Amino acid sequence: MSERIERDFFARDEDEQKAFLEQTWCDSCMEVNLGMREPVEYELNDTVFIEGKCNRCGQLILTELTEDDF
Repeated sequence: MSERIERDFFARDEDEQKAFLEQTWCDSCMEVNLGMREPVEYELNDTVFIEGKCNRCGQLILTELTEDDF
């Protein structure tokens, strides 16, 4: 079983942070680009995730980063 490894979202450059915080999809609202707050970045099973709360409804938003994001 892999362990969740915390990463520092705020170590990313400002433009990259802005893109991840603005370009979102909320499963609850069923809308794109509502934005997220309180981002947390971590690695699990060799995959990097950024999760936060939807700016509109407050539900969890989870973004899985692909190689295209690096």
